[in-house]
Amino acid sequence: MIRTTFGGLGTLGLSLLAAAPAWAQEAAEVAEPVANPGNNAWMMTATILVLLMIIPGLTLFYGGLTRSKNMLSTMTQIGATASLAMLVWVMWGYSLAFGDTTYEGALGLFVSGGSYFLSGTDASSTAATFTDEVISKYVFISFQMTFAAITAALILGATAERMKFSAVMAFVPIWLTIVYFPIAHMVWAGGGLLFEDGALDFAGGTVVHINAGISGLVLAYLLGKRRGYPSEPMPPHSLTMTMIGTGLLWVGWFGFNAGSALEADGSAGLAMINTFVATAAGALTWMVIERMMGHKGSALGFCSGVIAGLVAVTPAAGNSGPFGAILLGIVSSAVCYFFVAKVKAKFGYDDSLDAFGIHGVGGIVGAIGTAIVYQPFLGGPGDGSVGVGAQLGIQTYGVLVTIAWAGIGTLVAGLIVKALIGLRVSEEVEVDGLDISEHGERAYN
Repeated sequence: MIRTTFGGLGTLGLSLLAAAPAWAQEAAEVAEPVANPGNNAWMMTATILVLLMIIPGLTLFYGGLTRSKNMLSTMTQIGATASLAMLVWVMWGYSLAFGDTTYEGALGLFVSGGSYFLSGTDASSTAATFTDEVISKYVFISFQMTFAAITAALILGATAERMKFSAVMAFVPIWLTIVYFPIAHMVWAGGGLLFEDGALDFAGGTVVHINAGISGLVLAYLLGKRRGYPSEPMPPHSLTMTMIGTGLLWVGWFGFNAGSALEADGSAGLAMINTFVATAAGALTWMVIERMMGHKGSALGFCSGVIAGLVAVTPAAGNSGPFGAILLGIVSSAVCYFFVAKVKAKFGYDDSLDAFGIHGVGGIVGAIGTAIVYQPFLGGPGDGSVGVGAQLGIQTYGVLVTIAWAGIGTLVAGLIVKALIGLRVSEEVEVDGLDISEHGERAYN
């Protein structure tokens, strides 16, 4: 009797063991992907680093470059712009750029939909990375939200010291809707126009820098020059604050570039070292050029070179080897110096804090240069399957599309705001300074 019982139990056990692989396979097929905690932690950190770039990084960088009577105005515009962009992003921006609904035909090349007010997203929702891993969808949404916020804020470098606060607040949601969200979709979303063409933009050379730079240039022309520009000296009032802001921007940029790998992996490590060396090369190149032009190597030149190097390496951060990144930093710094020191004066536009001269121009250099540094003969991660000439064509097309879209869209948004409430402060407000006139405060008492 006992032998029979144990025999029956043994048979049942063998049956269960035989069936276990089938059960495990079915469970694996049913189980939802789970976010990797390590990657999630890195992406949360990267998101906070990009916020550091905006507040306090960009506010101090731009604020120090203005005259003292406009410092708080500049900083407040940046903070309010970033805050407004974050709210717009979760209401409809994320949906237009990365929404769950993919439209068929031409519309799907430019926008998506179906995720307005983050519908369908909860704590268990995940977003894909570039491998089989996933991260929390809320983390991905937050990360991309900071990109939208800083891009809108970067534009303000071209309009500083003369654009009304109310005009900025009216312009931002219009501009984000018709310019930023479609470009982000075109470049980074599956099915997007430039994504499908094979354009390389690791962290935002087109989406962020060319976009902001061209938009700033268009707004600068719409606003006109500052009163007294260029005959009246308008030096930065605090290069100390600009230097602090530069340091914060460089630190935050590691979240910007390395975070765009979406995982804490080798690609993020490559983006990290490139963000070090391209920036260092850009900073020193600008100062060397100052000496060659008969000037002293300056703190402002160092800061400008840092940003030029950072901007250029952004699209190439994970698409270049370290020595290709150094080359980009050198070339970008030289070209940006030429635009800031020579071209701006020749054409007479008032790009107050050189948003176009550094972000727009550096972004163009970086986006096109990525086609070259991506190649394996320069130590890039490319496999050589797409030749230099072909990739140059793809990158140039992406740059031209971004320039056209940003330029036309910004012109439309700017003209709408100008017709409704006006863009520029009065002459009296400009003379007194926007700090006291627009906000009732002074930076220094």
